[in-house]
Amino acid sequence: MASSSSSASVPKARKSKESARDQVVRHRRKGRQLSRTASHRKAMLSNMATSLFRHERIRTTTAKAKELRPFAERLITLARRGDLHARRQAARTIHDKEALSKLFDTLGPRYANRDGGYVRILKIGRRKGDGAEIALVQLLEE
Repeated sequence: MASSSSSASVPKARKSKESARDQVVRHRRKGRQLSRTASHRKAMLSNMATSLFRHERIRTTTAKAKELRPFAERLITLARRGDLHARRQAARTIHDKEALSKLFDTLGPRYANRDGGYVRILKIGRRKGDGAEIALVQLLEE
């Protein structure tokens, strides 16, 4: 009897302060995580930008499209500059030589007189399998 009464007076274990500190709060963090690690996200955006420059339009989810737009527009701004340093900076991201040359030889001069806003995102509906919202990402013609 004595042992049962002593165990009843022991308070239940609470979460320690350490476990509360382990949870990361995303205050003031920019960008979407997209359920990927940082290196996977970087590689994915690089590949999507390469496809966008090659084909001038791609289909993807809306969240990925919204992350891709500023990424691609920064690269187009580098192409507008057109100097060797800009080309090398872009080559760190765009590993395909054909896409890089198209970016600097065709797309850079195309947008020479335009101050930003080179990419358009059009929402085109939902994907059949999982219902994810799909968007068409296009480079503008001007």
